[in-house]
Amino acid sequence: MKERLPVWTHEWLHYAVPALQIVGTLLVAWLLRLIARRVIRRIAEHYTLPPEMVMGARRVFTFVVYFTALLVILNIAGVSATVLWTAFTGFAAVGAVAFFAAWSVLSNIFCTLLIFTTRPFRLHDYIEVLENGEKPGLKGRVIDINLIYSTLQENGNGHEGTVLQVPNNMFFQRTVRRWRDPSQAPGGIQGDG
Repeated sequence: MKERLPVWTHEWLHYAVPALQIVGTLLVAWLLRLIARRVIRRIAEHYTLPPEMVMGARRVFTFVVYFTALLVILNIAGVSATVLWTAFTGFAAVGAVAFFAAWSVLSNIFCTLLIFTTRPFRLHDYIEVLENGEKPGLKGRVIDINLIYSTLQENGNGHEGTVLQVPNNMFFQRTVRRWRDPSQAPGGIQGDG
């Protein structure tokens, strides 16, 4: 095909072909992301998954698709696969060291996933985290659950308007009482805040 084109276009073909391959790679990545979002949405509707889990799945899949697209684009641009593999293994080694250094943070993130899947409590539930047996502990209405902390709004006993941020791994180390209705909670949890 190159022989059929004018001579002045031969130099442009050297740049046009990789450019078209890069655009094609980005287009395929975008389409994969769209298809995955629809599949994840349908699965979430079918199994009534919590919105937080759906958002996390979308973000992970989007990262994987675009990271793969980046590797393909770098390969098209002429970056050696050996160089990419060396860089990846180097980053993986550093990541493993960081993993052990940040174990408590990662434990909280993993416990957040467990909270979303096992649902020991939900937003707007009233909970109490017991120290042991019958000793009173932290209690309040769950107003937020993020990757590291769950935020409890305290009510009653002179603590109106204050909030507690409890690390998510604490809920798997202690006993948790849960009330969906504040009127059922004995002394101290009143109203909706």
